[in-house]
Amino acid sequence: MTNIKHSNSNAKTSKPVKDEYVSSAIPLSSQFHLQWWLCFSFITVLAFATRFYKIAEPNHVCWDETHFGKMASWYINHTFFFDVHPPLGKMLIAFAGHLTGYNGTFAFNKPGDSYGDYPILGMRIFCAALGTMIVPCSFVIVWNLSRSLAASIMASTLLLFGMVFFIENSFEIFFFAVVDETDIGMIILSQYILLDPVLMCFIICSTMGMTMFHSYGDRSFQTPWWFWLGWTGFFLACAMSVKFVGLFVVLLVGIFTINDLWNIYGDLNNSIPLVMKHFLARVLCLIVIPIIVYMTFFWCHLTILNQSGSGDGFYSSAFQSTLKGNSLYNASMPQFVAYGATVTIKNHRTGGAYLHSHWHLYPEGVGARQQQVTTYSHKDDNNKWRVKKYNEESAENAEPIEYVRNGDLIRLEHVVTERNLHSHNEMAPITKKHFQVTCYGEKGVGDANDVFRIEFETGDTKQRLEAVKTRFKLVHYLMNCAIHSHNKQLPKWAFEQLEVTCTPNVFDTKNTLWNVEDNHFARLPNVSVEVYAPTFFDKFFESHAVMLQGNSGLKPKEGEITSRPWQWPINYR
Repeated sequence: MTNIKHSNSNAKTSKPVKDEYVSSAIPLSSQFHLQWWLCFSFITVLAFATRFYKIAEPNHVCWDETHFGKMASWYINHTFFFDVHPPLGKMLIAFAGHLTGYNGTFAFNKPGDSYGDYPILGMRIFCAALGTMIVPCSFVIVWNLSRSLAASIMASTLLLFGMVFFIENSFEIFFFAVVDETDIGMIILSQYILLDPVLMCFIICSTMGMTMFHSYGDRSFQTPWWFWLGWTGFFLACAMSVKFVGLFVVLLVGIFTINDLWNIYGDLNNSIPLVMKHFLARVLCLIVIPIIVYMTFFWCHLTILNQSGSGDGFYSSAFQSTLKGNSLYNASMPQFVAYGATVTIKNHRTGGAYLHSHWHLYPEGVGARQQQVTTYSHKDDNNKWRVKKYNEESAENAEPIEYVRNGDLIRLEHVVTERNLHSHNEMAPITKKHFQVTCYGEKGVGDANDVFRIEFETGDTKQRLEAVKTRFKLVHYLMNCAIHSHNKQLPKWAFEQLEVTCTPNVFDTKNTLWNVEDNHFARLPNVSVEVYAPTFFDKFFESHAVMLQGNSGLKPKEGEITSRPWQWPINYR
């Protein structure tokens, strides 16, 4: 595996590409060969021993096992959920748990909860095994780059135990000190149900593959050369499939590959067909294969998670229609929306959330002190609205039944608080060029600022509003602004939900289109509502858009100790 002793290329091999560090490698004696394997084996055994020592302790939930253990349970139970990371790491942890008898029923509520007799040890062992692989792989990487046994031992030992470097401040004079003790951070990360050991293992495996491939540069297009090139591409896909930070190792391999191809192209002994052959080999193994592998992991993810769960609301109505147990799966509801119906209304953009309100008011100094209106990604009773005519109450038992049509003037009454959706000439909380949206009134009685005109994206005047399928705008009757939602999060006084405004730009179709998702009206027959189920590629791209949106919305927790990268080497706080 380590390519310790290089042999000359045979006569059938294409003309070798010049390589600085391959050409400098010399055959090694059998005694040194034995020393190499003894050192490598000893380091590997130490890595195994340190990672697996007392791995069953403590027998309770530790740190982020709360999240990733819970997600593994959801995979085992086929329950759909939303996460900002790609799925491979969580799927592998779940697979390890499934193989070792875990049935996905432990709650993982909070750190400190006892595991009792639940067989979660298999998931910890899996993470520890991948964490162990980091150390011997680092040994091989440094050997391939330096051909120095001492350097390989030092590098792998630093990952095995680590050294602590810090700056000590005494009488305003900085003294650098190296503490002769171990830093067990790498060990601890490998002993629990976390994504970190999985990600680090795949990153270092792809880096090792890159250096192994380079060491076979004098035997281009032979089996080992192809194997390590394919290995590199496969583990690049694996690294990206655990967390998006795996892109950094893709960048590393990309720069390395560009430099390698440039050297091949610049060697006048190489023909153009040979250069093209090298180029196409790298395109196949470092671009095509990783894309196929990456998409295959997502296909597995979307196939396994086929049951409705807590993450449904982050995705479009069409996406939700593919999840068993969701109200839109084989949907049965009234096809058209009638006055008096109770509905939920979803913003139609990618990652759009539900129109939502609750009892809490906007704080002093933020527009009018009226009831907050937001969008919220989770399904909740506070997402329910009653559709009424603009000039009269619309009870569910009113006669005759009248349907909501394109161009109608309507009011939307929040079912829980019995206040009407409302806008007025006050600035929105964050987007100052937009108007504030609130809920106003009492027992469904408000004023003229509660009236909205419903405008379909397409369709004839007086066409009926169809649940799920019809996309529409809610245009304020007096101010001619459209109800608008986007990714901007409100402060904690609104529970960091998303801002809803009324935009004067009524032609904005990205953020002002909505659709009715749930439609409840007892006097109309339920029918099977045809929802256009998305293809795999539709779901693949929507999943990424939602993940990227979730990542962009992450905020640091207040009150926690934070640091910047420049502070790490000097241990500054």
